[in-house]
Amino acid sequence: MDLHDLKKKTVREILEINDSFGKIFAFIDFGNVNHWFSDDDRDENGELLAEGQKLIIKLEKLKSLLESFATDIRFYYGHNPSNQGSQDFIKVARRIFSKSKVFTKPMQMIRHYLSDDEELTNTREVKTDRAGKYILIPKCNFDVEISVDAVRLAEYYDTFCLLSGDSDFLHLIRYLRTAQKKRTILIKGGYIQTALATEVELNGKIVNAQDIKLYIAEKKQKSGLLGPDLADRKPESTGRTTERS
Repeated sequence: MDLHDLKKKTVREILEINDSFGKIFAFIDFGNVNHWFSDDDRDENGELLAEGQKLIIKLEKLKSLLESFATDIRFYYGHNPSNQGSQDFIKVARRIFSKSKVFTKPMQMIRHYLSDDEELTNTREVKTDRAGKYILIPKCNFDVEISVDAVRLAEYYDTFCLLSGDSDFLHLIRYLRTAQKKRTILIKGGYIQTALATEVELNGKIVNAQDIKLYIAEKKQKSGLLGPDLADRKPESTGRTTERS
C-alpha cells in the first residue's frame, strides 16, 4: 500500500465511511462551507489563533480529503463580476477541481442596513441612502442547481455526499432515500435543523466539520477592512459569501 492509499484508508476509517456506502459523489455548497471556521479561536491543530489570524478552507486540502472516498467532486460557488478577486478565486477553483466540475453564477448584492452596534464592528464598505447606512452583502444560492444535478446523476452513485448545513436540502435527501434508495453523507459546520439530521441518520451519517478541520483548514492573516470575505482577497487566499443555515 503506497502513501496515497494509506491516506485514503486512514481518512475513511476516521470518518467511518466503509464499503457499504458504495460509489460516492460529493457536492460542495461552498457558500455554506466557506465560513465553517470563521468564528473559531483555535487553529487546525487545536492551538489558539494569534491576534489577527483566522482559519480558511484550503481548496487543495478539501479536494484531497474528498478524493479519499468520493469518485466525483462538484463545486458550486457564486462570483462577483465586478470584483477581480472573486473572478480570480473561481479560476483557482477551476484549476483545482477542473473547469467542468466548478459551477458558478453571478452573486446578487443585497443591502443590509446597519444597527448602531453593527456599525462599531463592521469591516465592509459603508454606503448611505435615505433609509440609512448600509453594506452590500453577496448572496448566491445553489439549492436548485445541486438538487437538479443530484437527481440527474443519481443512477451513477450509491451515496450522495453533501457539504452544507442548509435545511433546504431536506426534501432532496428524503427523495433520494425513498425514491432512489440512496444513502447520504452530510458534512456540516455548526447547528443544523433537527429534521435534517433525523432524515440523514435514517440511512446515512453526519460528519462535523470540526472533526476534519485538521485536513481542510489553514491559518491566514486577516486582511484589514476586507474582513473575512475570502473571494475579495488574492487568489492564493480564497473567499466567502453569505448563506442560509
